[in-house]
Amino acid sequence: MQLSPLQLGPVRLATNLLLAPIAGYCDLAFRTVCREWGGVGLACTDLLSPQGLLRGTATSLDLARTNDFDKPVGMQLYGSDPDIMAEGARWAVEHGATVVDINMGCPVDKVTKKDGGSKLLTDLSRAVGIAERIVRELEKCPLSADDWARRIGDPAFTPQSPRIPVPLTCKIRLCWHTADFEAGRACSPRLARMLAEVGVVAVTVHGRTTEDKFAGTVRHDGIARVVEAVDGCIPIIGNGDVREPADAEAMIRATGCSGVMIGRGALSTPWLFRDTWAHLRRAGLGSPSSEHPDAVETLSPLPPTDEQKIATIRRYFELAREYRGDHYAMTQITRRVSWFSKRLGFNPDGTRSGLKPFKEAIRLARSPVEVHTALNRYLAGELRAGCDVQTEDAIPAS
Repeated sequence: MQLSPLQLGPVRLATNLLLAPIAGYCDLAFRTVCREWGGVGLACTDLLSPQGLLRGTATSLDLARTNDFDKPVGMQLYGSDPDIMAEGARWAVEHGATVVDINMGCPVDKVTKKDGGSKLLTDLSRAVGIAERIVRELEKCPLSADDWARRIGDPAFTPQSPRIPVPLTCKIRLCWHTADFEAGRACSPRLARMLAEVGVVAVTVHGRTTEDKFAGTVRHDGIARVVEAVDGCIPIIGNGDVREPADAEAMIRATGCSGVMIGRGALSTPWLFRDTWAHLRRAGLGSPSSEHPDAVETLSPLPPTDEQKIATIRRYFELAREYRGDHYAMTQITRRVSWFSKRLGFNPDGTRSGLKPFKEAIRLARSPVEVHTALNRYLAGELRAGCDVQTEDAIPAS
């Protein structure tokens, strides 16, 4: 078994690994540090409200922010009104999207109570109708060859026709009710086939039900059912519980999926894409796209040192300041320090330094200078304790 280069419409990805649109976490600064480590085939924005985009609200515009380095990029929309979703898709095309995605998988109440996210799994005709409406809208605003070359970040891109629309993908869950899945009545296989019939070019399947939320273990057999149902007409991308490179290999072998989307696992490990793609290539599952021969520099990348990990935290913090200001950066570093710390403090003998003093120093910082001081003190061997009992942070939606 070997993965073919993942193709989303006209876009051939450098790797078969995608960064998920993690609500509240997948900002431009974080996408950038993941891309800088390597291995990212496609990165997605945070969930975007089409109404917010169309009104030009500051929050929505910040969430949709991208740049020339952030390519290729997916913009994910959520909602339930076909016309508004289509207008949002056109906005995304006009503002740099390489791929437009519909969120049909978010289980969070504030989304599902407005009939968006995974609530669409309870009304397949509405879900497919939204997708079809967006496909038709995207066909009205195709991109030229020059536009595509800039959007993909490949000046040598040669399209098959003069003007090609931006492709549409969807992200779904297995179904709403866990009992339906266990009884063999999951809607996802049928939904994926229906979406392919109206022009959706790929479907990502999070291997849980809405009722599961983020509890329990991802259901590989559920993703496999969707892969079998579409029978190769579109790629199916697996999602859920990929925290180590071997998790991605296990998902591919168990499900037959064409690619893997990584969400929460990347929050503590921005280099996870680099390591996972190298692992898949060593396992004989992945090979560089001919269009992107430098997608991964080595099959055996060295684990990052604590110095490199701190440099990544510092890089994220400074990018957040650059893109959205000091207040935003200070808020984010406070929220994310526990995630970043999960991969810090490991000693050569296998023991681990406690990180509570370090995390507290970041959380109590009142200025960027104090954040950098805490990072410097950690590198100097300070802000450590004898042991560190990690607790799982609140889980963001993806």
